[in-house]
Amino acid sequence: MLTVLTGAIEARDPYTQGHSARVTALAEEIALRLGWSEERLESLRVGGPLHDIGKLAVSDHVLRKEGSLEEHELAEIRKHPKAGARLILRVAALREAIPYVLYHHERWDGAGYPTGKAGEEIPLEARVLAVADAFDAMTSDRPYRRALSRAEALAEVERCAGTQFDPQIARVFLELFEEAELAAAASA
Repeated sequence: MLTVLTGAIEARDPYTQGHSARVTALAEEIALRLGWSEERLESLRVGGPLHDIGKLAVSDHVLRKEGSLEEHELAEIRKHPKAGARLILRVAALREAIPYVLYHHERWDGAGYPTGKAGEEIPLEARVLAVADAFDAMTSDRPYRRALSRAEALAEVERCAGTQFDPQIARVFLELFEEAELAAAASA
């Protein structure tokens, strides 16, 4: 069922092909580093792929628009977390995904959406997913901009630690990439 739902999301927006799988994999690496239980990891494996399910309720015009979104279009896209939560509330087996779906665009400083939660008010699941989601979005081409390099995106994660992102989660994420680069350099 997750594969079908993820496929439906990605079919609406070709620029997000593979996005849910990449985000889930990155978030799982962070969660493993944080010592999450297998039960909590299983919840992530449900919530990660579904985090953008609310985009099914966003018009094609907004999803595929090239260039900047106008204010009313931004308002429409910002409804996708609540729309997604409403969709999965109907399916008991998917309710564990709600923290990922509803809160993944909240910001550590409270300037996110849809609820404006801040800091530790934001469920940990969403704080982990937010870093992975933002990194993948930054390193992927979108209709409105070209992808950033990995180094540029990592610098952005570092810059936004403590404002957009939970600083601890951002630090863990950055350490994962640093260790991977060191391991690659050592094996070269």
